[in-house]
Amino acid sequence: MQFRDLKAQYQALKQDIDHAVWEALEDCNFISGSQVSELEHLLAEYVGVKHCITCGNGTDAISLALAAWGIGAGDAVFVPDFTFFSSGESPAGRGAVPIFVDVDARTFNLNPVKLEETVLAVKKEGKYTPKAVVAVDLFGLCADYASIRLICKKYGLLLLEDGAQGFGGHLKGKRACSFGDISTTSFFPAKPLGCYGDGGAIFTDHDDWTETLRSLTVHGKNREDKYDNIRIGMNSRLDTLQAAILKVKFEAFQKYELTSVNQAAKWYGEELDGSGLTLPLIPDGYYSSWAQYTVQLPEGINRQEVQDKLKEAGVPTMIYYRKPMHIQGAFAGTDSSKAYCPVTEKLCKTVLSLPMHPYMERKDVRKAADILRSVCVR
Repeated sequence: MQFRDLKAQYQALKQDIDHAVWEALEDCNFISGSQVSELEHLLAEYVGVKHCITCGNGTDAISLALAAWGIGAGDAVFVPDFTFFSSGESPAGRGAVPIFVDVDARTFNLNPVKLEETVLAVKKEGKYTPKAVVAVDLFGLCADYASIRLICKKYGLLLLEDGAQGFGGHLKGKRACSFGDISTTSFFPAKPLGCYGDGGAIFTDHDDWTETLRSLTVHGKNREDKYDNIRIGMNSRLDTLQAAILKVKFEAFQKYELTSVNQAAKWYGEELDGSGLTLPLIPDGYYSSWAQYTVQLPEGINRQEVQDKLKEAGVPTMIYYRKPMHIQGAFAGTDSSKAYCPVTEKLCKTVLSLPMHPYMERKDVRKAADILRSVCVR
């Protein structure tokens, strides 16, 4: 059993992917080929925004968005404590201070109540200027954007949606990567929509930011002349081969993969009902793209023993995440380390992610569930 079965996906799409790759090879236009702009148009239309700017990876996408806003030294950027490192690394890399905020115990996403409390505390202290919120769509589920947006409006904060894991999900009919002033995603191979290398994208309705972002992705170039550099940027472009692969995979993603992965999640819910595990919650009006299927183990259960038993049976597992952001070594001794996030700390000790992908069969889900029941039901 595979944790995220990219081999099965490739076999299902092999003919079309091979054709798309050979077409790109024959054109020999490996950077900024027509496939890149075609993909950007398709993605923008799907998400429901005016602009999509592809780039080198999801981390660059966040950094580029913050750069377009001029985020830097002395600024505070609010980030969930339970997330992948790049969500906090990117503002820190711009010289800003990531301020970590606790999450909701059931959705794993940014807790709006704790967000407002933290914003007020930073404003009261007066050491940093609150500038932006990075809200993460963790494990495929959109954050609570109705509440988060109100807080951003109330305190004059920019909203960046980190949709690296959320692409394809939606909330009350509005798709992930359309909720931020700028939104970003990742095409890392294991993401809901992944390429065969690194890749990312930025989404916005803002024309001026779009022009700045396109400049920043190519060394801060002038729009008309790439050798006239008008700002400090970076080299961060999605190459033509990856765009060609993504166009094929995006078609399958829309046609059946999202439906299939939600069916697998439903099977898990049925097979694990009454197991004693805390299962993922999908609130009313939400639709997840299921980047991960993450359960919480009951108190008193040794997680390593559970993983070992599943591994013996050929069932791979992962832990996302073992360590809260605020106690990562990179933030030691900084104000970022001063967060109080008890929910995150508990989650880091109890979460376990199970195999999840659109090509799963029910027998695979049942196999994992039976083992989990044997060790978790008292």
